[in-house]
Amino acid sequence: MLEIMVNGCSGKMGQIVCDLIEQDNNLVLKSGFDKNVTGEFAFPVFSKIEDIKEKPDVIIDFSVPVATIQILKYAVENNVPTVIATTGFSKEEEEKIKEFSKKIPIFKSANMSYDIMIMKKLVQWIAPLLKDTDIEITETHHNRKIDSPSGTAQMLADAINQSLGNNLHCEYNRHAKREKRDKNEIGMNSIRGGNIVGEHVVQFFGESETFELKHTTYSRNVFAEGAIKAAKFLINKPNGIYNMEDM
Repeated sequence: MLEIMVNGCSGKMGQIVCDLIEQDNNLVLKSGFDKNVTGEFAFPVFSKIEDIKEKPDVIIDFSVPVATIQILKYAVENNVPTVIATTGFSKEEEEKIKEFSKKIPIFKSANMSYDIMIMKKLVQWIAPLLKDTDIEITETHHNRKIDSPSGTAQMLADAINQSLGNNLHCEYNRHAKREKRDKNEIGMNSIRGGNIVGEHVVQFFGESETFELKHTTYSRNVFAEGAIKAAKFLINKPNGIYNMEDM
């Protein structure tokens, strides 16, 4: 039986992960961790690291960057593999995660959807074929999402840039600019509204035609299921950083 702690258990995604764990006969919801504990839980929930009595086999993290770094310190001290499904990390936080991965196995992905990984592969393949086009990425999410652009949009942009020799740069804010579009930029556009789970569109604009790839997520369960699969995958792995492609 795999015993799991969920970091960010009070959040929307955290609650979905907890529900799916409890439905799996091969998993045990060992505990939850959240700075802002709301409601009642059928399992132990902690808001202070020092209060955690029994360590889990693995941690699934759906929280915010500062909470991720905090739980990773606990994970390193107690040798607990960790799945990171949180996004919006700063460069400094990304470097900390790399350092932590030298001591424990960490699974980290900006998106836990298998289909998004297919989209990433497709844009990597398509970009060199359409290298003379203007590339724009538009992501749409619910009005509660904090980070912008989404980690998935940035991941797609990085994949495109890599496939084109890292010669492009992302443009996040045209509002402050008064100049023509740079041929070497990837436009990054964010829309926030309602309860949209997630939509990502990559467009390649040519002079006479446009090629478009689009992925739409209808249920948050996709991300929770992916995180649980990652937790099962991560057990007994050597130290290091893993992602959806490894799985």
